[in-house]
Amino acid sequence: MINSITEDYNFQNSNFSKEKLISAEYDSCTFENCDFSSLDLKHKTFIDCKFNNCNFSNAIVFNTSFRDVTFYECKIIGVDFSKCKSFLLRFSFTNCKLDYSSFYNLQLKATKFTNCNLMEVDFTQSNMSNSTFDNCNLMNAIFENSILEYCDFRTAYNYRIDVDNNYIKKAFFSLPEVSGLLHKYDITIES
Repeated sequence: MINSITEDYNFQNSNFSKEKLISAEYDSCTFENCDFSSLDLKHKTFIDCKFNNCNFSNAIVFNTSFRDVTFYECKIIGVDFSKCKSFLLRFSFTNCKLDYSSFYNLQLKATKFTNCNLMEVDFTQSNMSNSTFDNCNLMNAIFENSILEYCDFRTAYNYRIDVDNNYIKKAFFSLPEVSGLLHKYDITIES
């Protein structure tokens, strides 16, 4: 339940794992150098917010709303975004570490990941159409029954995507990383 609305506020150097973050709707707020690690963020709403250099590792986002939220240089390890509210869900990530997080079964059309580590991230059954993975490390990321139509993987690396188990029509890839589409065939590609 939302108790209040906080607008246009700049939170700096707050350790919310020790201080209490009230159940509220945060609109057009900026969070800089804040620690949300292992924090239960359920029932909180973030609209047009910016998170800069924040730690969200193992945060619980059950029923949390992220609407037009940007994450910049954040540590977001092990967060299960599949539990957050899907209504109007929209965010972007730049220079973030998202290893071991999950975007299972989410509608993430046109999501931008720029210079991110996405090692072992779960994108199973997600609709990622028109999304961009710009200079992202996708080592052991899981794509199963995912919609990757028009996704841009041209500068992404270390990905392995099964073309038989994902919809990749009109997606963009580049050499030499495109060989990650052929991994399951156990073939050798030489240049």
